[in-house]
Amino acid sequence: MDMNALDQYVKVVLVETSHPGNIGAAARAMKNMGLSRLVLVSPEDFPNEKAVFRAASAADLLASVEVYETLDDAIADCSLVVGTSARERRIPWPVVDPRQAAQEIGKVVNQKQGVAILFGRESKGLKNEELHQCHLHLNIPTSEVYSSLNLAMAVQVVAYELRLLNHDAIEPTEVWDQPLATSEELNHLFDHLETTLTEVKFHDPDNPRQLMTRLRRLFLRARPDQMEVNILRGFLKAVNQLSR
Repeated sequence: MDMNALDQYVKVVLVETSHPGNIGAAARAMKNMGLSRLVLVSPEDFPNEKAVFRAASAADLLASVEVYETLDDAIADCSLVVGTSARERRIPWPVVDPRQAAQEIGKVVNQKQGVAILFGRESKGLKNEELHQCHLHLNIPTSEVYSSLNLAMAVQVVAYELRLLNHDAIEPTEVWDQPLATSEELNHLFDHLETTLTEVKFHDPDNPRQLMTRLRRLFLRARPDQMEVNILRGFLKAVNQLSR
């Protein structure tokens, strides 16, 4: 795989990073592996000279960094969202290791569509609602004796596996007639679905019982394309009209 394509379509998203030095160290790890698209969501302290110092020769990545107030905005144009997670969740989600994640990312990049890899806060990682935005959860296997990885180390491991795609063959990508739905398009579908289920009294927002979380998991696992999302929303619109 052409590393230039990976660099064009893959962005590393750091969510609410608290220490500016970690931002710089993550930028350095990315540049080591040929990635340059660094995105920050509500960083606590950026820009900051500590980030530039830790970035060393990767300060150019900090100069071109994209900063967003919300995660939704940061990943709106992405057709695959991968969230790093070290904990088991109440509702299981598709989980991959870094090598498996790289393969899945490579398939989407081959279709010339955007990918976001999310890394959470240094102290507690990504929140459940943020992980529910992800198609896949990425877990980095570590020793049970000491499992803690700092932010830059985690970025380096994942970026290294993406680098190996230059040398390893990617499984053949299924030819598809429509682009995959973006995160923004899927969120519009989920909002429409929740509204409709509430209107027909199938969903009680005051007693949700994880219904929308499970439906979100279902659709993210299926990875619908843009036409399929439009068909579903057309169906929901017809239901809306009948229920009024």
